[in-house]
Amino acid sequence: MPGSGAPAWNPGVNNRDPASIIELTISCRNLIDADVFSKSDPMVVMYMQGIATKEWREFGRTETIDNTLNPDFVKKFVVNYFFEERQNVRFDVYDVDSKSADLTQHDFLGSASCSLGEIVGHQGSIFKRPLAINNRQKGFILIKPEELDSSKDAVIMQFNGRKLDKKDFFGKSDPFMVFERCNEDNSYSVCHKTETIKNTLNPNWKHIRVPARVLCNGDYDRTLKLTVYDWNKNGSHSLIGSFTTSLNQLLRGPSAENVYHCINPTKKAKSKSYKHSGIINLLQIRLEKEHSFVDYIRGGLELSFVVAIDFTGSNGDPTHPQSLHYIHPQIPNQYTLAIQAVGNIVQDYDTDKLFPTYGFGARLPPDGRVSHCFAVNFNPSQPDCLGVEGILQAYQSCIRSVRLYGPTNFAPIINTVAAMASENYTPNSTSNYYILLMITDGVISDMEATKAAIVAAARLPVSIIIVGVGGAEFDAMEELDGDEVRVSSRGVYAERDIVQFVPFRDYVGQGHNQILSQARLAKDVLEEVPDQLVGFMKSRQISPNAPPPAYTASAPPPPPSNSELY
Repeated sequence: MPGSGAPAWNPGVNNRDPASIIELTISCRNLIDADVFSKSDPMVVMYMQGIATKEWREFGRTETIDNTLNPDFVKKFVVNYFFEERQNVRFDVYDVDSKSADLTQHDFLGSASCSLGEIVGHQGSIFKRPLAINNRQKGFILIKPEELDSSKDAVIMQFNGRKLDKKDFFGKSDPFMVFERCNEDNSYSVCHKTETIKNTLNPNWKHIRVPARVLCNGDYDRTLKLTVYDWNKNGSHSLIGSFTTSLNQLLRGPSAENVYHCINPTKKAKSKSYKHSGIINLLQIRLEKEHSFVDYIRGGLELSFVVAIDFTGSNGDPTHPQSLHYIHPQIPNQYTLAIQAVGNIVQDYDTDKLFPTYGFGARLPPDGRVSHCFAVNFNPSQPDCLGVEGILQAYQSCIRSVRLYGPTNFAPIINTVAAMASENYTPNSTSNYYILLMITDGVISDMEATKAAIVAAARLPVSIIIVGVGGAEFDAMEELDGDEVRVSSRGVYAERDIVQFVPFRDYVGQGHNQILSQARLAKDVLEEVPDQLVGFMKSRQISPNAPPPAYTASAPPPPPSNSELY
């Protein structure tokens, strides 16, 4: 996906092989302090310009780093570089104030534009450009380009620390470790960070899984610097100590050779008796083949798309133009736009283009019974609709036949899709991965049952996308999203994050361009699916099938002999 792998969209590219695949590492210096009681929480958004249209399109976003004016971002931008083409790029920096995807909700800290050729062709190893607001300089952006190695190895390793320095006055330390790889000019680029473990001098960090190309870009002897910090809420983390190693050295496994002294240069310079600021031990390490989303798709895995539509009364009378379900002859409503945005992407990965489509929260004909999981085409034995157009036709027919009612129950739909996924899944294989798109306007009525359904579905090949339409508050949806705190039910946590929630209003009216709004929505709601799919397969040790052999035309039959002609 954009910003995290080979980009899905390359402006002006017509099926040509790139000269190189380039990884861009981003840092900023001397940013504006936009927060009153702390420092800014910066994030960088990268754009690429279309060659023909000259339109700027979002390519990807870094993570947000709290409380710093000098961030070094871990997330990279990976782009196809074409020597013969001017690829204009722009980097906008924001102080993130909320979880909203709408950039207008965040403070703008400055922008810098250049071409990809300028970055790649810069004589120094790091390209530096001022950030500007209305032509006034506001800090700098630093961009480190590097051509990517094609290695698919992943490194799985675990470390602990012992007898680290005490840094906190009222406690011990809150240690975390940063991995940096050495560049050709002997500078270092951040490539990984561990979690922070609070109030301990003897941390046991979780297993780390990092692509080998991220750590060393194919050079297993490249110097790696590992630095241990004491985390501080204000962003000014305290150095405990650091050491250097290489992937080749680490791959020799746990031994005396991979027991490291953390050295704090300042303390060492002050005291001749100084030995170290703690010890870091390598506990485990191994290499694994890093299978990608594309590997699974090429091996025959299908994405099965399921749609669920909210037919509760809070949507408003469908015959009134103010209703979220109002069918205008020319202007699509938000339900239609969301189905089109996601469905047009996912349908390319489903060979039969048959999509089960359900509704919930309506009274059904002929007896008016309330259902929280009914086939929108009113055929419970065959709820499939043919393609996105089939979904929309069934939806528009259904809205004229049912009576909107309530309440808003999610669990029946999620359990139905989980049952589908379970039918095609064994502990060692699956031919389908299910993507459930739920479109709703209201607050969930069966929250506890929904959490239990999500915890159960997380054990299956399922991802759930929730799009909130209308102007309601969707605070409860954020709890289901699970980005910050994993969903739990009766003390049992979901084993993985399978829910992505976005409010549709964040995408409506951005430039008043419907196509771009739908593209942004699809990008944001589908961005996590490849990682969720690959993560599930890895957790179950399911390898992709071999792709089918390349097609080769059969040899033509030999020409007929003279005897056969007469």
